[in-house]
Amino acid sequence: MKRRLTSQDAGEIFSELHKLWPDAHCELEHKTPFQLLLAVVLSAQTTDKAVNKALSPLLEKQPGFAPSDLVNLGEKKFLNVIKSIGLAPTKARNSVALARQLLSLHGGDVPMDRKSLEDLPGVGRKTANVVLNVIGGLPTMAVDTHVARVSVRLGLARPTENRLQIENDLLQIVPAEWGVQAHNLLIFHGRYHCTARVPKCEICPVKSQCRKIGVR
Repeated sequence: MKRRLTSQDAGEIFSELHKLWPDAHCELEHKTPFQLLLAVVLSAQTTDKAVNKALSPLLEKQPGFAPSDLVNLGEKKFLNVIKSIGLAPTKARNSVALARQLLSLHGGDVPMDRKSLEDLPGVGRKTANVVLNVIGGLPTMAVDTHVARVSVRLGLARPTENRLQIENDLLQIVPAEWGVQAHNLLIFHGRYHCTARVPKCEICPVKSQCRKIGVR
């Protein structure tokens, strides 16, 4: 049985992943913190590409699209904008409620503390982690399906369905120097290389360190 990975091992893994994905970043298109928050809420159980496609015409027409604009647009019209993505009716309702709450409690600004973010309609821990990471530059771990799969395969996290446990495992093992970039590096690797069904193990730059947990 292989020894458990250390923070030094993790640092070497992220160094190699950064060489492969030097531009790893959040791929949800946005120009403001509110637009990012909205896009992350909409991205639940769908792809970033689908969200970008749905919002692109609106954001091109209104580059400064803000909470007040969403409230003025209203739930019905916003639903028409996002009708192509999964769970659109629920997301439209939550998004307008979120915009109203931002206006009433935060002056239209996106709060940069976890509790206030998670108190917003439709915002969970993963969404808050993305906003705090991308906008606040904090070393959070937003555990989506890619982060969960890759971190477990590599041995950075223990095999589990519990996303919070994976997040905590990553926070313990990821060196501080990679704290801000780590989750985007894992997302890129999972999205474009270490895929669910046919991972490209033969050309993976971290194959010598990888535990290949769950890889058939």
